[in-house]
Amino acid sequence: MSAHAMKMLNTLLPALVAVFSASTFAGEAQIELKEGAGRDTVMANCAMCHSIDYIQMNSLFMKRTDWQATVDKMVNVMGAPISQDDISVILDYLTTYYGVE
Repeated sequence: MSAHAMKMLNTLLPALVAVFSASTFAGEAQIELKEGAGRDTVMANCAMCHSIDYIQMNSLFMKRTDWQATVDKMVNVMGAPISQDDISVILDYLTTYYGVE
């Protein structure tokens, strides 16, 4: 990459990041998880790594076994530091408020 191209990239990249970040935070403020037992545990453990909109988007087709597989992947593959006690609370919450029969 040429020096001129690198300079343009270094100039534009921070601006692009700021624009996309601002739009993400603006949209995120409108998303609320349903009130219920376990909501705070979900927020504390899940929102530390990703947006909570994933929960709502996936809720259209997720059964308890699907939520279990997802939480297992977050812990075992992605390295999420979630305790066993919190896992059961998270699964109960997700199944109750964002699960399908």
